[in-house]
Amino acid sequence: MALVQPYGRLGDRAHDDGLRAGFEANCMNAEPGGNAGYQAEVMRAAKTDTALVKVPGDPKSYDDATLNSLLTLADVMATGYHAAVSAEVRPGATAVVFGDGAVGLSGVLSARMRGASRIIAMSRHEDRAALARQFGATDIVPERGDDAVARVMELTDGDGADAVLECVGSAQSIETAVRVGRPGSTVGRVGVPHDAHIDVDVLFWRNIGLKGGPASVATYDRNVLLPAVLSGMIDPGIMFTGTFDLDHVQDAYEAMDGRRAIKSLINVSEI
Repeated sequence: MALVQPYGRLGDRAHDDGLRAGFEANCMNAEPGGNAGYQAEVMRAAKTDTALVKVPGDPKSYDDATLNSLLTLADVMATGYHAAVSAEVRPGATAVVFGDGAVGLSGVLSARMRGASRIIAMSRHEDRAALARQFGATDIVPERGDDAVARVMELTDGDGADAVLECVGSAQSIETAVRVGRPGSTVGRVGVPHDAHIDVDVLFWRNIGLKGGPASVATYDRNVLLPAVLSGMIDPGIMFTGTFDLDHVQDAYEAMDGRRAIKSLINVSEI
């Protein structure tokens, strides 16, 4: 299964270079305040002509499984896809994915969509590793640090990976990610950095590229992900392994934090 498509353009809706290049997350005319308030009870959605994606048909015509998959397109699935695009995953490539949360698992699925023939998922949690396999992972590596580098090199006959998807943002994850790629590979970085620094000497001497940042959610959804869900090609909604109502949002967060749920879903159907 391969679905490879370049960054889309938004045509007449494009107002600046960020949008025309398909990076609506970097719109130069964005509202002041940036990515603030998304966990609030009420928020104002600005520039909805480029920020929102309309799902065709009557919402009542979709079953819960499809609705769950559509929900992932609002964030985690598009972010994982951005990691795969940024890492330049191509048909036949070997890809390594750091992170076994919802974004990392979306990265595994995205690498498969883009035609990777071997996908190494870095996971030490069996439920997440099992889902990674379901999404297309061919190998699971639970090791960390130097041991992880050694294991990836062993699996790739000493060559390293063609593409590396970094979906964590921690110092250890990033430091390891830049070491497991082959010369000429690219690291697609979508994990929000926290206390992480990159040794650019490692990148320079091995000709390794580094790309990534906030995902172009609307662009990917319109061009690739929405058709993939509606056609049944992908089913990312199975990442929701815990369901809660609005009165138990804190429980939903704690379930993810305690790794009792891969991704929590808040059911507001009764409202």
